[in-house]
Amino acid sequence: MAITEAFTGTETVGGTEHSLTTDSSGPDVETSDGVFQAFIDLNALAAGDTFELKVYEKVLSGSTQRLVYTMSFSGVQAEPIAVTPSLVLINGWDMTLKKLAGTDRSIDWSIRKVA
Repeated sequence: MAITEAFTGTETVGGTEHSLTTDSSGPDVETSDGVFQAFIDLNALAAGDTFELKVYEKVLSGSTQRLVYTMSFSGVQAEPIAVTPSLVLINGWDMTLKKLAGTDRSIDWSIRKVA
Protein backbone atom coordinates (compact mmCIF):
# COMPACT_ATOMS: atom_id res chain seq x y z
CA MET A 1 0.00 0.00 0.00
CA ALA A 2 1.16 3.48 -0.84
CA ILE A 3 0.14 6.70 0.87
CA THR A 4 -0.14 9.84 -1.23
CA GLU A 5 -1.29 13.43 -0.84
CA ALA A 6 -4.33 13.43 -3.08
CA PHE A 7 -5.15 17.12 -2.51
CA THR A 8 -3.20 19.90 -0.75
CA GLY A 9 -3.34 23.62 -0.36
CA THR A 10 -3.36 26.80 1.64
CA GLU A 11 -6.62 28.69 1.69
CA THR A 12 -7.83 31.86 3.36
CA VAL A 13 -11.05 30.46 4.76
CA GLY A 14 -14.02 32.77 5.22
CA GLY A 15 -17.76 32.49 5.64
CA THR A 16 -18.35 30.55 2.40
CA GLU A 17 -18.01 26.76 2.55
CA HIS A 18 -14.79 25.98 0.66
CA SER A 19 -14.22 22.67 -1.17
CA LEU A 20 -10.78 21.21 -0.49
CA THR A 21 -10.96 18.94 -3.55
CA THR A 22 -11.71 21.66 -6.11
CA ASP A 23 -10.38 24.81 -4.38
CA SER A 24 -13.72 26.57 -4.92
CA SER A 25 -17.00 27.09 -3.09
CA GLY A 26 -18.50 23.72 -2.25
CA PRO A 27 -19.34 21.09 -1.52
CA ASP A 28 -18.38 19.59 -4.87
CA VAL A 29 -18.34 15.98 -6.06
CA GLU A 30 -15.06 14.02 -6.17
CA THR A 31 -15.36 10.44 -7.46
CA SER A 32 -11.85 9.07 -6.98
CA ASP A 33 -12.09 6.12 -4.61
CA GLY A 34 -9.92 5.20 -1.66
CA VAL A 35 -9.34 5.60 2.03
CA PHE A 36 -8.90 9.31 2.76
CA GLN A 37 -7.87 11.32 5.81
CA ALA A 38 -7.69 15.12 6.16
CA PHE A 39 -4.96 16.96 8.07
CA ILE A 40 -5.84 20.58 8.90
CA ASP A 41 -3.33 23.04 10.43
CA LEU A 42 -5.32 25.28 12.80
CA ASN A 43 -2.35 27.09 14.33
CA ALA A 44 -3.63 30.46 13.02
CA LEU A 45 -6.90 30.34 15.01
CA ALA A 46 -7.33 32.97 17.74
CA ALA A 47 -9.84 33.71 20.49
CA GLY A 48 -13.27 34.33 18.96
CA ASP A 49 -12.61 32.17 15.87
CA THR A 50 -14.80 29.17 15.07
CA PHE A 51 -14.20 27.01 11.99
CA GLU A 52 -15.91 23.87 10.74
CA LEU A 53 -14.70 20.93 8.66
CA LYS A 54 -17.33 18.80 6.92
CA VAL A 55 -17.12 15.55 4.95
CA TYR A 56 -19.82 14.62 2.43
CA GLU A 57 -20.43 11.37 0.52
CA LYS A 58 -23.10 9.56 -1.50
CA VAL A 59 -24.25 6.10 -0.35
CA LEU A 60 -24.74 5.00 -3.98
CA SER A 61 -23.34 6.68 -7.09
CA GLY A 62 -26.86 7.86 -7.99
CA SER A 63 -27.74 8.95 -4.45
CA THR A 64 -27.81 12.46 -3.02
CA GLN A 65 -24.59 13.69 -1.44
CA ARG A 66 -25.08 14.02 2.32
CA LEU A 67 -23.11 15.00 5.41
CA VAL A 68 -21.03 12.15 6.86
CA TYR A 69 -18.76 13.81 9.42
CA THR A 70 -18.31 17.23 11.07
CA MET A 71 -15.56 18.73 13.24
CA SER A 72 -15.73 22.20 14.84
CA PHE A 73 -12.80 24.21 16.18
CA SER A 74 -13.00 27.29 18.41
CA GLY A 75 -10.26 29.60 19.63
CA VAL A 76 -6.57 28.84 20.03
CA GLN A 77 -5.95 25.12 19.54
CA ALA A 78 -3.88 23.26 22.16
CA GLU A 79 -3.27 20.61 19.48
CA PRO A 80 -3.21 22.70 16.29
CA ILE A 81 -3.30 19.90 13.71
CA ALA A 82 -6.74 18.35 13.35
CA VAL A 83 -7.01 14.91 11.75
CA THR A 84 -10.19 13.21 10.56
CA PRO A 85 -10.68 9.50 10.92
CA SER A 86 -9.79 7.43 7.85
CA LEU A 87 -12.89 7.28 5.65
CA VAL A 88 -13.66 4.95 2.74
CA LEU A 89 -14.97 7.32 0.06
CA ILE A 90 -16.00 6.45 -3.48
CA ASN A 91 -19.33 7.67 -4.87
CA GLY A 92 -19.26 11.46 -4.79
CA TRP A 93 -17.51 12.93 -1.79
CA ASP A 94 -15.96 16.21 -0.66
CA MET A 95 -14.29 17.81 2.36
CA THR A 96 -14.98 21.47 3.11
CA LEU A 97 -13.83 24.22 5.49
CA LYS A 98 -15.86 27.22 6.60
CA LYS A 99 -15.47 30.06 9.11
CA LEU A 100 -18.47 30.30 11.45
CA ALA A 101 -17.20 33.22 13.58
CA GLY A 102 -14.16 35.44 13.94
CA THR A 103 -11.56 36.43 11.38
CA ASP A 104 -10.77 34.85 8.00
CA ARG A 105 -7.62 32.75 8.46
CA SER A 106 -5.03 31.24 6.14
CA ILE A 107 -5.12 27.48 6.73
CA ASP A 108 -2.78 24.79 5.37
CA TRP A 109 -4.42 21.44 4.70
CA SER A 110 -3.85 18.10 3.02
CA ILE A 111 -6.07 15.16 2.12
CA ARG A 112 -4.08 11.94 2.18
CA LYS A 113 -5.02 8.74 0.38
CA VAL A 114 -4.15 5.12 1.02
CA ALA A 115 -3.77 3.49 -2.39
